[in-house]
Amino acid sequence: MRTVFRQLAIAAVLSAPCLYTSAFTIPQKTQLMQNGRSSIVLEASKNKEKIASRSKWAEVRGYGEDAASEDGAIGMSFAKDEEKNQLTVTPIKSLDGTVTLPGSKSLSNRCLLLAALSDGNTRVENLLESDDIRYMLEALDTLKVPVERDADDKTAVTVTGQAGPIDSPTPEESLELFLGNAGTAMRPLAAALCMGKGKFVLDGVPRMRERPIADLIDGLKQLGADVSCVEETGCPPVTINANGLNGGTASISGKMSSQFLSSLLMASPVVDGDVTIAIKDELISAPYVSLTIGLMKKFGVNVKIEGDMDGTPSFIIGSDEKYTSPESILVEGDASSASYFLAGAAITGGTVTVRGCGSESVQGDVAFADVMEQMGATVTWAPESITVTRDPNTRLKGVDVDCGKIPDAAMTLAVAALFAEGPTTIRNVYSWRLKETERMKAIVAECTKLGATVEEFEDYCIIHPPADNKVNDNVVIETYDDHRMAMTFSLAACGGVNVIIDDPGCTAKTFPTYFEMLGSIASAN
Repeated sequence: MRTVFRQLAIAAVLSAPCLYTSAFTIPQKTQLMQNGRSSIVLEASKNKEKIASRSKWAEVRGYGEDAASEDGAIGMSFAKDEEKNQLTVTPIKSLDGTVTLPGSKSLSNRCLLLAALSDGNTRVENLLESDDIRYMLEALDTLKVPVERDADDKTAVTVTGQAGPIDSPTPEESLELFLGNAGTAMRPLAAALCMGKGKFVLDGVPRMRERPIADLIDGLKQLGADVSCVEETGCPPVTINANGLNGGTASISGKMSSQFLSSLLMASPVVDGDVTIAIKDELISAPYVSLTIGLMKKFGVNVKIEGDMDGTPSFIIGSDEKYTSPESILVEGDASSASYFLAGAAITGGTVTVRGCGSESVQGDVAFADVMEQMGATVTWAPESITVTRDPNTRLKGVDVDCGKIPDAAMTLAVAALFAEGPTTIRNVYSWRLKETERMKAIVAECTKLGATVEEFEDYCIIHPPADNKVNDNVVIETYDDHRMAMTFSLAACGGVNVIIDDPGCTAKTFPTYFEMLGSIASAN
């Protein structure tokens, strides 16, 4: 068991009484299960133009070609029905091997923005190639921030910093930026562009127009920004009339998303005065804020923290703190993506090593490995890798876990729960409801289709596995244009069944080569 990440460790069992005694429902475009079939009407990706564009982009980069694990063997390949836009993950007996993780989404977009705000040129290496990063790069291109792509390395770029705020290249006209469903681009750019000069409109796909941003807008207004979102919904589009800022104090909520605080923190060093940002209630996903502050330090900015990160902390950025390029920076492997391979090893009893994040990782999602250990897996830590296996004589057991610090990886726990002895309770994940899709509803629907019984509450759910842990065969998993739904539920094939993934290309948001990499370490049942 590690000691270096004890401050991020997940609480195993919550003894506090439940606040909700019946299933929680919200009046959205959703329904619960009827007769064992999903009647959920969350928006799925059926846009043929988007699918075609995504496929062309992936083809240009060579995605879809055979992948192999670092052990040299190509394992399984999964057939795709082009007409139905579905991929069948055939029964998986075991996952065994070593995989190198793609760059972290959260770190990739943060690195690009800080490089753009810095004094000097910054080479960013191991940049994640995905939709979200593509939107950030395209935005920087539109803003005329020079970004040189490395012809020999698709994961490396050199950004010419602006040594301060980013001004509009068309000051007399409103500049429109389309950011898809990339929250890690929308929110940080909304804050950063308020610090410069110009008129901007930031927009995205229909789901982005359902994702809240009002708390960030409120904080920016307190600092003097002329910025607004849709008043009725508190969501994008975001309209900015920027004329620079002189610092100040903002008090914001941290209950909905840590990205609002991270966005304000990253933008603050390019204003002319001191900035203080206070959390007025509670701060969820605190490890992501720590990640942001650590990255800012690599670019020469120190953030002073007053109070407890688990309480209502305040953050102070002095007027003398300015970004300076570190010249080069390597993006750490994505810890959220590691969860699929670690869980697959725990479910099948194979042995998998993920390279790119480990005991020295700055990402909170590495704590998912601790949850696998609680369930009965064996975890071995190294500074830049994690290995998971399970003794075949040890059954996975259900757990009761606070996942507030690992909400993305917590989705993977939902599928691991299908193969555990006893129920699994996933707590403190209200943020699921505000992500790429309404993830709570989606997880309840798809787990139920696989044979589980799921109790849904406002910010947690209880998953009772199918009888004898036998999941249903040939289930079509709807992904709702959510990359993590596709990757998470592919692991149901570890139960010896076919799993049909609808719109598998949605993984391009963060992990275009996911199914190739999964197949490279899989052996057939």
